[in-house]
Amino acid sequence: MSLPVVRLFWLGRVHYSELLALQEHWLRRLQADPRPGTLSGTKAGVLLVCEPAGPVYTGGLRGGLTPEETTRLRALGAEVRATGRGGLATFHGPGQLLCHPVLDLRLLGLRLRTHVAALEACAVRLCELRGLQGARARPPPYTGVWLGERKICAIGVRCGRHITSHGLALNCSTDLTWFEHIVPCGLVGTGVTSLSEALQRLVTVDEVMPSFLVAFKETFKCTLISEDSPS
Repeated sequence: MSLPVVRLFWLGRVHYSELLALQEHWLRRLQADPRPGTLSGTKAGVLLVCEPAGPVYTGGLRGGLTPEETTRLRALGAEVRATGRGGLATFHGPGQLLCHPVLDLRLLGLRLRTHVAALEACAVRLCELRGLQGARARPPPYTGVWLGERKICAIGVRCGRHITSHGLALNCSTDLTWFEHIVPCGLVGTGVTSLSEALQRLVTVDEVMPSFLVAFKETFKCTLISEDSPS
């Protein structure tokens, strides 16, 4: 039996707004498909991967940022956006691998809960491939991947009509001081870390990409086909 096919788009460094626009384009396209996988060229969905070009704070469906906090964060030079994903406030910026899978879960044999678990397993596997054996997922409200008491990968998703959006954010060489201005994911008393901090050397998004793609294919049991034009 052949594996489901997912189209891969590596966007490089892009503004967060561009990633959201592409996500919305593919979300509408997959949701318009009358029968899963029959719309020409959609396969089981698309994997949008990028490195954010600038600092962005995002809130989730549960909120996370008051108007006063939004004003304060914008004064730091960061963009602030409300999103439709699950969870509370987090940060995206340069040095972070941002992955938004827009997938038809029916074609992958997944449900929302197992999709989130697969994203966590993907990040754990990536850490293992980079030589970090202590990464682990934790149950809600600690969704994501952790090294000890520090989160290295945040996960927040949305799912409507079996189609997913948003995904994971893995800290590679992220400037972690940006997280000091919020309570990441609303979890008081916890911290954040990165591959660079854990491995005590610079680890770039470009370096991590091959391992990430291996981990994604393993955990989602799919074939990735790389394409140039995301539209």
